Amino acid sequence: MYELSRQQARRIAVRAQLLDAQRPEDVVDLVRRLGVVQLDQTAAVAPNADLVAWSRLGSSYSPSELTEALETQMLVELRGFARPSESLALFRAEMAEWPGSGKLLDWQEYRRDWVKANEACRLDILDRLRMDGPLTMKDLPDTCNKPWQSSGWTNNRNVSQLLEFMIQRGEVAVAGRSGRDRLFDLASRIYPDEPIIPADEAERIRDEQRLHSMGILRARGPACPGEPLDGGEAGEEAVIDGVRGTWRLDPAYLEGSFKGRTALLSPLDRLVYDRKRMAEIFEFDYQLEMYKPVDKRRWGYFALPILHGDRLVGKVDATSDRKAGIFRVDAIHEDEPFTKRLAKAVQHEVEDLAKWLDLQLVIVS
Repeated sequence: MYELSRQQARRIAVRAQLLDAQRPEDVVDLVRRLGVVQLDQTAAVAPNADLVAWSRLGSSYSPSELTEALETQMLVELRGFARPSESLALFRAEMAEWPGSGKLLDWQEYRRDWVKANEACRLDILDRLRMDGPLTMKDLPDTCNKPWQSSGWTNNRNVSQLLEFMIQRGEVAVAGRSGRDRLFDLASRIYPDEPIIPADEAERIRDEQRLHSMGILRARGPACPGEPLDGGEAGEEAVIDGVRGTWRLDPAYLEGSFKGRTALLSPLDRLVYDRKRMAEIFEFDYQLEMYKPVDKRRWGYFALPILHGDRLVGKVDATSDRKAGIFRVDAIHEDEPFTKRLAKAVQHEVEDLAKWLDLQLVIVS
C-alpha cells in the first residue's frame, strides 16, 4: 500500500488532469488524455468544454476546434461528454445489454417496459433518421402511446426521453450540433465499426483509463450521471495522510517532478467536480451557487476556482455579457491573502480569459 501526503495526492491529481506546466497539443489530444470532457452548455462565462480546453491549452484554443472534432467524429458525444471515438468500443456491450444484465431493478424494468410500449414511435424515429438524418429533436415525431412520467423536468418529454434510451441502446448517436441543439442520426453512421469488447473487460479498461485521467480516486464514489467518479479496482491501493479510508492510485504519477502554474477552472472541471474528493485532498471550500438565491451566495453565480500550483486558493466571481461586450469580474475571493506574485498571476489569467472571450474586461472595485 502506498502512503501519500496530501501534497503528493494534490500533485498527482493536478498532473493527471493536465493542469501542470506541460500543456497538451490540441483539443483532440486533450480529450484523449482526459478521457471525457463534459458538454454542459451553461455559458455564464463560456460553455464548460471550452473553459476546460482554455484552462489547459491557453488562448490558442478556438471553440471551432471542438466543433470540428465532433463533426468529423474524431471525438463523439455520449452521455453528455465528449469522448475519443475509439472509446466507443468500450460501451457497445453495455449498449447491447440495455437496460442491464442479470436481474433488473424496478427502475430498469420501468424503462424497458416504457420503450416497449412506445415501439411504434421508436421505429418512426429510426425511419425518419434513416431517410433525412441528422435531425434535431424538434424535427422528430412524437407518436408515443404512453407518455413519460417523472416528477422532474423530463415529465411528458417523450421524444427527448426516448432518444436518450435509444442512445443508451446504441441505436442513435449525437452527430453534432445546430447552434445549441443536438443533431441525431443512426449510430451505425456515426460510431466506428469495431469489434465489441466484452462487458467485464470493457469496464476494467474504462476504470483504468478513468484512474489514469484523475491520478487518484476512491474505489467507490458517489453516483454520477454519464461518467462515474470512482476507480473501481484499477491501480494500486493507497492512503493519504490525514484523510480517512483507502484510495486507488495510478503509480505512474509517482515518477517525475512537478511544476505547477496558475489556472482558472470551470466549476464543472473534473478536478473539482467531485466536491467530497476536492475537500479531502485540496481542503477547498466551494459550491456552485447558480441555483442559490442571490442573498445566499458567498462567491457568486458561476465562480471560477483558482488553481495555483498544487493548491486551490480562491474563486473569481465573473460573468460574460455578450450583448454588452464585457467580461465582468465582480470579485476575486482569496481563501488566504494573496502574495504579490500570486495576485499578479491571477490577474494575468483573468486578462487572458477576457482576451480569449473577445470581451472587454471590467473589474468592479
